[in-house]
Amino acid sequence: MIISGKPSRPYSTEKRDAKAAETRTRLVAAALDILRQSGGQALSLDAVARAVGVTRLTVYNQFGSRNGLLEAAFDAVAEQGNLAGLAKTMAIPEPRAALAWVVKTFCDFWMSNEGLGGIFAAAAVDAELSKALAARNERRRGLLGLLVDRQGIAEGQAKADIVDLLFTLTSFATFTSLRGEQRDGEAVCALLLPLCDQIFSGERRSISPAAT
Repeated sequence: MIISGKPSRPYSTEKRDAKAAETRTRLVAAALDILRQSGGQALSLDAVARAVGVTRLTVYNQFGSRNGLLEAAFDAVAEQGNLAGLAKTMAIPEPRAALAWVVKTFCDFWMSNEGLGGIFAAAAVDAELSKALAARNERRRGLLGLLVDRQGIAEGQAKADIVDLLFTLTSFATFTSLRGEQRDGEAVCALLLPLCDQIFSGERRSISPAAT
């Protein structure tokens, strides 16, 4: 129907959505830069707004809260690090092969995200950031628990011990400690794979000094 003599033109939601998505991407990138370089306590909706050149309300409308911003930043890091590939873990029929896939995936993830050190360091002085990181890490613990269940070799405290050991060995802290200045990421992964497999298989032998 024509009212004014000119055909009505609907508002372009595609352009609006594209602009909003572009802004969101810029905001997340700014948040990650602040986390990696300035520490968690420097991250706020105001700081991100200033970095991108938008209003605080724009940031709030995108994320709702600082925690929402943190979650979006972690999602971006996971996407960049190809953690989406973990979804295929449970489709791998052999549990030990599935575990190897998890170990390799996290080795690649830790190796490809040099800025994570700054984020973990910031978490030491930022309770909200620390809580958000811990929640993300618990997803890894949950996945390892499912694999141990599939293996069917332990339950109760024995299962908890295996999961805790695997959780520690696949952590960023362990990866960074082993990498040091002497090994590259692939060498670290080569160390971790057989050790994780041994633990996963229920072989609780101690490692001799010669092996270290």
